[in-house]
Amino acid sequence: MTPGARERSRGYLIIMLMMAVFVIAIGLLVAVPVWQTEIQREKEEELIFRGRQYAEAVRIYLLKKPNQYPSSLEDLLDEKCIRKLYKDPLGPNGEWDVILATGRPGGGGQAAQEVLVAPARALPSIKSARILGVVSSSKKRSVKIYNDQESHDKWLFFHGQDPKKLPRIVYHGEDK
Repeated sequence: MTPGARERSRGYLIIMLMMAVFVIAIGLLVAVPVWQTEIQREKEEELIFRGRQYAEAVRIYLLKKPNQYPSSLEDLLDEKCIRKLYKDPLGPNGEWDVILATGRPGGGGQAAQEVLVAPARALPSIKSARILGVVSSSKKRSVKIYNDQESHDKWLFFHGQDPKKLPRIVYHGEDK
């Protein structure tokens, strides 16, 4: 093989390697968003599972202690209404916001028409807190639609919830 032919052969090899790297890079550009969406879906499924566990735990708590709502998430664990205190899989620090009764139920056994949403860390400052359930502290737009809602902070999980009718949400620290 002549020296010129050897250099051309190396040139073709370099071009082929560059093409291979280019094809791999394009493949990664396509795969990464799909992978991120799949991870988001899995976290949202976990959020739904964990949120429903808390709503069910409040229901069990009320069976054990009629007309007495838990005042902390730890009450649910202490009364053995929930196996463990789950973290919010989408919240920035894993802490839930809690859904509290405002004292304005629907009446006649109907679902709450208004709820108070507060960070769990604010519970000690709330007088006579009556926990109904939890909601994610994530404000991000969701991949899934849950109960006709497209953001995690609107995915409510509480005892007595009517999934077809979203209650009015009052946020802790906000004037009514």
